[in-house]
Amino acid sequence: MSENLGGLDVIAVIGVGISATLFLDLFAVVRARLTGKPGMNWGKVGRWLGHLPRGQLVLTGPAASSRLPGEAALGWVFHYLVGILLAAVLTAILGGDWLSNPPFVAVVGFGAMTVVLPLATLQPALGMGLAARKTPFPWAVRRNSLVTHCVFGLGLYLSTVVLSALKTGI
Repeated sequence: MSENLGGLDVIAVIGVGISATLFLDLFAVVRARLTGKPGMNWGKVGRWLGHLPRGQLVLTGPAASSRLPGEAALGWVFHYLVGILLAAVLTAILGGDWLSNPPFVAVVGFGAMTVVLPLATLQPALGMGLAARKTPFPWAVRRNSLVTHCVFGLGLYLSTVVLSALKTGI
């Protein structure tokens, strides 16, 4: 039985966050196969996270930074925890009712707005600069980030539709 904390269905939020993130990851696999360009390397994110306690806030060259045991697993766990956290933030904004009747524009729009997170945190932390300004093609990176976060928003919406259908017995 799921716990309800002040109207927040914790299990539902966790399920939606994981499902939306999985939807995003499946999209990334398809996009990588279609374009031939690799998707996000969550091992590098894990490496960055692993270096944070050592006082290294920015990896100027993640490929050149020392590898850490379990960095890929750490990066992937972080990725899914962020997905869950974002589902919880959306629930805090819209209220728990959105889990039964998701508003498409608000949910996908929220996903699109979350693009600010990698632009302002992960990209600078991985040595790419604010909004990928230090990359050879910053606007391409920004566009890909926006598409990715719109897909995450779509994943939030679709996950909630499926969850709602399952709750009501389709």
